[in-house]
Amino acid sequence: MHFVLFNFKVGKQMYDDDFDFENPEDARLSVERYEEMIRNQDQYFFDADAFEKIIDHYIDKNDPIKALQVVEYALNQHPYASSFFIKQAQLFIMTNQTAKAFKMLDKAETMEPSNPDIYLLRGNLLENHERHDEALLNYQKALLFADEVDEICLQIAYVYQNMGNYESAVDFLKKSLEINMENQDALYELAFCYDVLDQQEESIKFYEQYINEEPYSHAAWYNLGNSYLKMGLYEKSIDAYDYAILIKENFASAYFNKGNALVCLDRFMEAIQVYRQTFEYEQPDAEIYCSMGECYEKLEMMDEARSFYKKAVKMDANLAEGWFGIGVTLDYEERWFESLHFYRKAIELDAINAEYWFAFGDSQGKLGNYEESASAYEKAAEIDPLDTEIWLDYSSLFYEQEKVEEAIAILSEGIKNNPDAAELYYRMVAYKFSSGQYQEALSFLEHALAADPEKYEHLFEYLPQLQNNKIIIDIINRYIL
Repeated sequence: MHFVLFNFKVGKQMYDDDFDFENPEDARLSVERYEEMIRNQDQYFFDADAFEKIIDHYIDKNDPIKALQVVEYALNQHPYASSFFIKQAQLFIMTNQTAKAFKMLDKAETMEPSNPDIYLLRGNLLENHERHDEALLNYQKALLFADEVDEICLQIAYVYQNMGNYESAVDFLKKSLEINMENQDALYELAFCYDVLDQQEESIKFYEQYINEEPYSHAAWYNLGNSYLKMGLYEKSIDAYDYAILIKENFASAYFNKGNALVCLDRFMEAIQVYRQTFEYEQPDAEIYCSMGECYEKLEMMDEARSFYKKAVKMDANLAEGWFGIGVTLDYEERWFESLHFYRKAIELDAINAEYWFAFGDSQGKLGNYEESASAYEKAAEIDPLDTEIWLDYSSLFYEQEKVEEAIAILSEGIKNNPDAAELYYRMVAYKFSSGQYQEALSFLEHALAADPEKYEHLFEYLPQLQNNKIIIDIINRYIL
């Protein structure tokens, strides 16, 4: 929910040429004079601008009650100044007096219906109460009367986002940028909307056109890089991030995402170096430590990986990925019992992550804790039934205990969820042959080869002795020769 409480400034109505209210010293003198009036229980006259400075003083001091008292004095002396009704509405919002805020805005509108501040504030108030359609009507009115409308277009885009209408949000974000190409918020919100709509190609097209007009916009290059990254165009994304960094050297987010792109290209050591560059411009957080740990893990440098994962969880004890990473490094070193503690911690923090349950089940199985392993695999399959690796390992747990029928039953469930997964059919061939169900095994082999003949090696990797079976070889040769 986007909600901005506008700090509206009332128009100048100078009655006293002795004061320059843009001068902080004169503003201080006005506050002192007002407080003297209150102490003396007297009545002094202040022009509208002086009252505004006094009100803002108490707002800055986070004292809306005193600010409201000043507004009352201001309205007594300037009863037809709509700007004070607007200010009063703002203060009522700050003090959670919504009904009174609406009432003051209505009064202001009767006095000065062409004041865009009225509609902006009312629009914000309505949007904060999720009255989206009414908020839009008010923002549209503000557009009619305001001189600078790029921020209003941005507010309208926020409303459409909150309504789930991202297409209309895109339209108004573009309007905002047409008026003010340097509106960074609009640039980033546009990238967000394209992401939600899964319109990365449209996003790339827009930012490329934008960069043609504004080649030195670091935000545009950054967002272009993000779109390339999501499209899997990693080299192009790196180039875009490099341009963003060239324009804004301390752009830590661009370094970080460049590192992510390098990870996608398996260039892990380069990614680590880029991640380290962010340290020059902002304090490292748990996420970047975790990303560096993952790079070292992929490089099979487990001591270094574990060191960075530990830094991550020390900084953020609720980072499930960090705890999981520590478990993975221990698992790699065959320290399965130790890994269980860290997998459990990760699961406690993120119980619907299939990968965590899968790894937990794998370690339990390696320790011979078959019941606990099966339970974990079952949970993993429940969370992500489309992950074929889960079904393969889950069924294999029973097959290796010579419980072939149980393995077949589990794999059958996996095939129901993944009817086009060739590797599941190849594994079923192995199970069926082992149980003496030769005709069914050949039938599954035909299914597997029809789905993906290139994966036939899966069968021999699991049951090498089948390479000597002439019938199986003949069937395979019909598909691959």
